[in-house]
Amino acid sequence: MKIVILAGGRGTRGKPFTDYFPKAMIPIEGKPLIDYIVKYASSFDFINEIIILADYNGIGNQIRRYFEDRKTVRGKKIRFVQDSNSGTGGDLTHLSAILKNERSFILWFVDNFCAIDLGKMYKSYKEKESIACIATRRYRKEETGYAKVRNGIVTGFQEKPFVTMPMAECLGIYILDTKILKIIKSKKERRSEVNLSFDVLQDLSKRKTVSAFDIGKALWMDIESPNKVERNQAIVKEIIRKMKN
Repeated sequence: MKIVILAGGRGTRGKPFTDYFPKAMIPIEGKPLIDYIVKYASSFDFINEIIILADYNGIGNQIRRYFEDRKTVRGKKIRFVQDSNSGTGGDLTHLSAILKNERSFILWFVDNFCAIDLGKMYKSYKEKESIACIATRRYRKEETGYAKVRNGIVTGFQEKPFVTMPMAECLGIYILDTKILKIIKSKKERRSEVNLSFDVLQDLSKRKTVSAFDIGKALWMDIESPNKVERNQAIVKEIIRKMKN
């Protein structure tokens, strides 16, 4: 099975840092974000190839240069593919030839930092017989402290608690049937950009063919900028520890 790491985003939330390096290269404990994701993905036996989709004509070429001396990681081949700047779904269409012998593949948006159990997620995807499986969560570790208030009086404080969200939050890690590539291609014929969630998965969810894999209270971070990494050192270090287990 192949994993596609989508690393071609413009990183607008990370400016001005991402004017000089892509999100994939945000430093974490002395290594770029993408290094952790590639090594973690390669630790799963059923993954045999890592495809990094990025804009290598721009600052994304920093990613290729970082890996240029390593053709493989833990015996898993690394392949670099130029993106098409046609949306989170549209960028996948030119992977059809690479994925032609695959029934499904993993898609990982590079700014998602989480030691998700891909083996359990794949098992869930197969059991649900879905065309797509999305990693989700109902619990979120807050960055700030909360006050317990009763009748306008603060009765206590809770430091950075887990909170339960009213709806499941969609995370940027998916398992997709390769049939989705044909659906995306047909939509791309009518528009220049195709968004995976709203243009493709939204329609499929109405047919009840999209499943969810809840990560429970596993820690997850959206690595949007070096500032966010700095503010959440404890969470970052715990995720790294889980990735190495």
